[in-house]
Amino acid sequence: MIMKVSKDVKTILLNPVESFNVSSPYPFGLDPIWQSATNKIVFLNSYKMKASIILGVAQMLFGVMLSVWNHIHFRRYINIICEFIPQLLFLLSIFGYLVVLIILKWFWYDATLLSCAPSLLISLINMFLMTYPKEPCFLAPMYDTQEIVQKVLIAVALICVPWMLLIKPIFLHMRRNRYEVLPSEGHEEDGFGDLFMHQAIHTIEYCLSSISHTASYLRLWALSLAHAQLSEVLWNMVMKNALSGKNYAGSISIYLYFAFFATLTIAILIVMEGLSAFLHALRLHWVEFQSKFYDGQGYAFVPFSFKAIVEGHSEI
Repeated sequence: MIMKVSKDVKTILLNPVESFNVSSPYPFGLDPIWQSATNKIVFLNSYKMKASIILGVAQMLFGVMLSVWNHIHFRRYINIICEFIPQLLFLLSIFGYLVVLIILKWFWYDATLLSCAPSLLISLINMFLMTYPKEPCFLAPMYDTQEIVQKVLIAVALICVPWMLLIKPIFLHMRRNRYEVLPSEGHEEDGFGDLFMHQAIHTIEYCLSSISHTASYLRLWALSLAHAQLSEVLWNMVMKNALSGKNYAGSISIYLYFAFFATLTIAILIVMEGLSAFLHALRLHWVEFQSKFYDGQGYAFVPFSFKAIVEGHSEI
């Protein structure tokens, strides 16, 4: 990218329409010229928010895929049909489609079409409201068959809810009525009402958590923003003053400034920000990711008893 900036310009306001003299984007990562633009926060926030959603949906989809191995290992094949497939379709029909819209917006709308670039949040809301205005241009559909595609995806998502809610408890109830099942010692078999309530809790939890967990991944954007701002403040308030010296005394003061800068960098950016990033990453793995496949219910506590071992009642 070639920038044409006059010598008397102190602040660069990056206008991609005039600044990009080539048709290809920056080869890797973000163009560093954004660091000199006064509108860099607007651009970087939008980019980081979309990247966070893409990473979050990808990790949640991976977690749903891992649940297949649990169902196969415990031989709960009914869960593959009644839980895995509708959960996968529900997540893909809403948030997988949102990721597709994000990628399409990146490819289809350049700086020359910025005024007509659609708001993905408004597009997702209109998808559920089933409203498709033609004007203004930033509210118009992104492609010709968008109305049909989104109605089909909404129908698929709505079908997945009763699919997850009803089929499994009905199947288990019919199987128990068909085959006489002897109750285990000290435990009565759950009736249809218990099966239905248990499945209803899981269905409501999954549908609501799909929304909240996707939004929870925006913490990646917030962490990136906080870390970038702290880095910029430390650089501008400390090292930038050290490098502004124009005499021999300034060269000596660089050592003192750098010692202070290094101390703050280790204490704030590495220790404090590193701990914060670790805790947020732990939360995302523990809740948003593992809730898609990991139960962790464990075993009922049975106190150790020699009498139980002698009588053969121990379940160890």
